[in-house]
Amino acid sequence: MVVPTKTPDKKLIFGRGTLEQLTERIRGSPEITSVFLNVERLATPTKKDLEAAWRVPVFDRFTVVLHIFRCNARTKEARLQVALAELPLLRSHVKSNVAHLGGRGRSSRYTMGSGESFLQLQQRLLRDREAKIQKALERLRCKRRLLGQQRRRKEFPVVSVVGYTNCGKTTLIKALTGDAAIQPRNQLFATLDITAHAGRLPSALTVLYMDTIGFLSQLPHSLVESFSATLQDVAHSDLIVHVRDVSHPETELQKASVLSALRGLGLPDALLESMVEVHNKVDLVPGWLHQEATVQAVDVIPEAGAADVKVIISDSAYGRFRKLFPG
Repeated sequence: MVVPTKTPDKKLIFGRGTLEQLTERIRGSPEITSVFLNVERLATPTKKDLEAAWRVPVFDRFTVVLHIFRCNARTKEARLQVALAELPLLRSHVKSNVAHLGGRGRSSRYTMGSGESFLQLQQRLLRDREAKIQKALERLRCKRRLLGQQRRRKEFPVVSVVGYTNCGKTTLIKALTGDAAIQPRNQLFATLDITAHAGRLPSALTVLYMDTIGFLSQLPHSLVESFSATLQDVAHSDLIVHVRDVSHPETELQKASVLSALRGLGLPDALLESMVEVHNKVDLVPGWLHQEATVQAVDVIPEAGAADVKVIISDSAYGRFRKLFPG
């Protein structure tokens, strides 16, 4: 059902009548185990009030994406990035809990003789934690910059493979490198780190393919700040390959989201203009020619960057796809 909403910054988002209608629907449906609201961040009091009314967990975009990141963080840098992105959530919980205590955390009673109230103590601990995470991340970034300088001195061309989450970047790199150790997964944000994989071009030139974190439209702002650092290596690429899932119903919006994010990194114009676009998952697109045709021969024309493909196709299929054939 479609229901009216207030602006997301209102306490309960919904009007009284709509909220009562939703509450009755949710409580009366045992198969509903949680509710997702498509807003960037829910205020902690709003989240608690809705959960109390609906008696199920309530999630916003920030919580869902952060949870996905947390589940997929495998390297030290990815885990640090998740911990950094989580701090705003922890701060809002601390303030909410103090307010729930009736403001006692801000009273004249100090914690363990330290001269700090409970709220001040919690805030200081979170500031200390943030400083430690930032220092650890900076050490890792310095190490990565050093490795990048060594890589450039060895003159290995670098190809950064980018795209919307779950578009098939890792699968493409595995196909290009033949690396059996690469294990692509059909899920969102399976890759949270930039990883390098060596491969050889038909000319026998060795190149490094950089597998990058997947993009997402309307990524919560604090997560953008935390994870944009992992994409800085893209600026040092010799070529960017943009992989697109053309079977997705919003493939054009995904493309726009990726291009917008790349422009936001301040990449050189020449690098963006030379970007190669790769269409993936065409086998999932209904009604495409490849489903009707049988390939007989492929004649590659290197100097033209193209190939002549000879196929057998039925008369009925030729009629439907006639506009694709010249002459």
